[in-house]
Amino acid sequence: KTRSQFTGCSFGGAAIWQYESLKSRVQSYFDDVKADWLEKIRPQKQGDLRKQVNQWWNSLSDGQKTVTGIIAANALVFCCWRVPSLQRSMLKYFTSDPSSKALCWPMLLSTFSHYSLFHMGANMYVLWSFSSSIVNMMGKEQFMALYLSAGVISTFVSYVSKTAMGRFGPSLGASGAIMAVLAAVCTKMPEAKLAIIFLPMYTFTAGNALKAIVALDTAGLILGWRFFDHAAHLGGALFGIWYIIYGHELIWKNREPLVKMWHDFRSRGPGAGGNGSI
Repeated sequence: KTRSQFTGCSFGGAAIWQYESLKSRVQSYFDDVKADWLEKIRPQKQGDLRKQVNQWWNSLSDGQKTVTGIIAANALVFCCWRVPSLQRSMLKYFTSDPSSKALCWPMLLSTFSHYSLFHMGANMYVLWSFSSSIVNMMGKEQFMALYLSAGVISTFVSYVSKTAMGRFGPSLGASGAIMAVLAAVCTKMPEAKLAIIFLPMYTFTAGNALKAIVALDTAGLILGWRFFDHAAHLGGALFGIWYIIYGHELIWKNREPLVKMWHDFRSRGPGAGGNGSI
């Protein structure tokens, strides 16, 4: 029930976020024009750090900009693991374990938690690599709803698997959510060519890569491999596949009543201008 409520809230929030984004585009356009004009008349400083940061930021794709916040959150949590006084809280809220007293918050927070630098680096690299494709395909709002929902759902699948097999223990990491992103892109674009970073000369289709990953995690779950949380990986991948085939039609395309309700609420609120127009 909790995971269903969270998923509903995630996609509902994403629909409202998209509405607000569209509503602000006209104002943003005029703000950008004004900023460009001021940039032209303002004296330029050589080696201006702020200008270099802005140039770097503007060079990123929409997907890369979107996941930068996720990567920053993961980096912050990684640093928190290094603070001795926080260890108890980190173990309670930032690792998922069905035998723990805290069950709900860790389903989400463990998605942003990594203890190993290599684990975090590998996950964030994959997320960064697929960020442009997934955001171009869904938009940043729908992507964020998918990512957060996948994190919770993959953790729930991990809970069920650990309880069923009697193998309790903490898990953490963004792998379940990232598997949903990877599976969604591979399902939508099965003929796209992929390569491994260390072996760029060998390419394979996205569809075959997804089949191999699902097969590997299925084998790991059945054979009891414990190096990875294979149940969480499978939960995330299956959710990503389901969302592309069925979920987008069932959830995202039926968001209009909620958006209309929000539009009516905003139109009645202060600062609406009295005309209720976007």
